[in-house]
Amino acid sequence: MSAAAVIDRRAAESLLGFWAEAGVEVCFEDAPVDRIAERARPIRAPAPTPLHAPAARAPAGPDVSAAIAEARRLAAEAGDLTALAAAIAAFDGCGLKFEGALQAVFARGAADAPVMVIGEGPGADEDRQGAPFVGRAGQLLDKMLAAAGLEGRVFVTNTVFWRPPGNRTPSPQEQAVCAPFLERAIALVQPRLLLLVGGASAKSVLQKAEGILSLRGRWFDWTSSDGSLTRPALPTLHPAFLLRQPMAKKKAWQDLLTLAERLDRPERPS
Repeated sequence: MSAAAVIDRRAAESLLGFWAEAGVEVCFEDAPVDRIAERARPIRAPAPTPLHAPAARAPAGPDVSAAIAEARRLAAEAGDLTALAAAIAAFDGCGLKFEGALQAVFARGAADAPVMVIGEGPGADEDRQGAPFVGRAGQLLDKMLAAAGLEGRVFVTNTVFWRPPGNRTPSPQEQAVCAPFLERAIALVQPRLLLLVGGASAKSVLQKAEGILSLRGRWFDWTSSDGSLTRPALPTLHPAFLLRQPMAKKKAWQDLLTLAERLDRPERPS
């Protein structure tokens, strides 16, 4: 492969990554379509359905509601982070566990950290090592956290705990199944602030439809499913995106400074 072809491929990958982080989820068709000619064609009525034909049945999918209920039960029984990690590893309700992942990847960091960093899911390096954010993106994240004065003050986890095949974005169903474990982690760690890293994390945790370029840098309130726990949450850009788009590092740095300033702001008297 020529050097020009390599550059073109990298440029295309970078552009696709930018679109994905911006929330673009559809694309144009490969070939042009003459919509005017299509409208001129006569519309054919569908063939009549026989009166006694059996109704078609949709193929049975995974029972997401049952998996969520089981996750809630296991999460509620976990009295500490060690028990929660064991419950996640034993949980069979997330299909990602059976799609090539080597192991469950739960968390790393201080158990009493004032900041919880929530990414989208483990990648290849994380799957091998059993800890989140340990690859190139994680190394960049650690450097930025340290520069912002947050080293040793974070607990790092993800919205799903098994590597999606090909490092694809986890589906909303996969995130929903794992959400009770994430919520229990927040309850056990009791962080003061949440840092939501990347669009997939921000959309899932906050239940928002906007892309990360719209959400980043803005404070939101995260509330637990039972309404008993609320925490301020700040979305920011994923370090993997920053590796593809270095010019965006300034925005992510501003987000970290905003978070650090709020974390160290003196408490106002009630």
